Amino acid sequence: MESLKNIIEKSDTKTGRIFDLFIQFLIIISLVSFSLETLPDIDVDKKKFLWNIEIITVILFSIEYLLRLFVAEKKGAFIFSFYGLIDLFAILPFYISTWIDLRSLRILRLFRLIRAFKFFRYSRALNHLKKAFVSIKEELILFLVAALFLIFLASVGIYYFENPAQPEQFKSIFHSMWWAVATLSTVGYGDIYPITVGGKIFTFFILMIGLGIVAVPSGLIASALTKTEAAE
Repeated sequence: MESLKNIIEKSDTKTGRIFDLFIQFLIIISLVSFSLETLPDIDVDKKKFLWNIEIITVILFSIEYLLRLFVAEKKGAFIFSFYGLIDLFAILPFYISTWIDLRSLRILRLFRLIRAFKFFRYSRALNHLKKAFVSIKEELILFLVAALFLIFLASVGIYYFENPAQPEQFKSIFHSMWWAVATLSTVGYGDIYPITVGGKIFTFFILMIGLGIVAVPSGLIASALTKTEAAE
């Protein structure tokens, strides 16, 4: 008979695959239930049914977490590992809600969305993506710092060009940051835009820089994924 550790941690056995598929099924059920709760015309009975599903899934996720903790050789390392924290935060808000009514706090309910990250443990493709991000984490941090610096510079520039003409839209450098983010990311929502000649010329150069900013992380991730797949 297979040991508990092999069933939980290995997916190359029949019982291990069944266990993995069962947990993946629970994740999907939990996420679907979470989404259905947001329907505006859902009645009380359906809400109660969905809440019962939440209770059952949390109990099963809790059992899974305790079993993984039980079979872990280094319990402290597991608790503070990526998957350990994901498993913990996926169930923790539910138990806190027994003392505090978190169901009325919309932002805290988003913690249930963390359960989607549990798929990283079971999906080979998602594991490739995770390894790719880990391999280029220093480059991504450097890119993030550079992007934040450019956002600040863009905010300062557009503020001095547009504040005299649009004092309500560009009240300060901090108010201008929304425009900088939308422009550098090439989203361009159009809710805030320049009307002065200087502001339009400045925006053109920021858009050109933004095209490069979008391309950099895409190239880094694509390269890292290729290397990760080649290594296996």
